[in-house]
Amino acid sequence: MDKNQKRVLKDYPYAYIGRKDDGSFIVLDGDHALAEEFFLPPAHTEIEAWSHAALSCKTTQHFNRTHPLRLDLKGFEARMARIEKRKRRSSHVRKN
Repeated sequence: MDKNQKRVLKDYPYAYIGRKDDGSFIVLDGDHALAEEFFLPPAHTEIEAWSHAALSCKTTQHFNRTHPLRLDLKGFEARMARIEKRKRRSSHVRKN
């Protein structure tokens, strides 16, 4: 098992290698082909198929991290509330 296969199996534990009618290899998760959503070229070896799938996982993670619709204020507001709580707690400490 190489690093690309480990990367894909971390995100998709039931991923497996499949073969298309033209003889090229593809990594599947159920009926979902991992590399086809980014229009990657057909893989001629299993190693190349795992590499394409790992690139697909990496790109998906990057999109999910930087997508503008992800930037809601829910997490930011919770973080600021924790900071304010710490500030209030430290201001009540008596000094001797």
